[in-house]
Amino acid sequence: MAAGRCWLPALALVWGCAGMAAAAFTTVTPPVQACSELSHRSCEECLKNVSCLWCYTNNTCIDYPVRSILPSSSLCSLSNARWGVCWINFEALIIAIAVIAGLILVSIAICCCYCCYCRKRSKRRDDEEEQLARKREERRLQSLQRKHERKQKHDEIRKKYGLLQDSDNPYSRFENE
Repeated sequence: MAAGRCWLPALALVWGCAGMAAAAFTTVTPPVQACSELSHRSCEECLKNVSCLWCYTNNTCIDYPVRSILPSSSLCSLSNARWGVCWINFEALIIAIAVIAGLILVSIAICCCYCCYCRKRSKRRDDEEEQLARKREERRLQSLQRKHERKQKHDEIRKKYGLLQDSDNPYSRFENE
């Protein structure tokens, strides 16, 4: 029976701590005003809520039509619609975003083309360098072969006229006969 009495307060303590922890983790968010309530005030107040669209033609704050990407002209013309900031109209915003996206795409394309060109060019350079090294080696071998042939010819001429020196003692004395 004593074990049963100890179990009940422990359960109540755990239940109470869990409730306090849940209350600590929940955050209280202020209620968001509907966009239609912000009509006829100011553009800045309307656009504090990101789901709102301000229309300058009739100074109304309306819910942004999230189902379609662009608001229809029946709601507000693009030149008079503001979203995000009051100082730029929706038309200019669309054009600016399109230009920035175009520049990013063009720069990516240029980078890709440049990298591909550099790879081909470096491969071509490697092939050219290899070919030049082969030609250089061939010229060196031809030069050595010609040098050897000249030496043989000169040795034959020296032998013919008796000028061939002894290979054992190249510094022997030259005698006049």
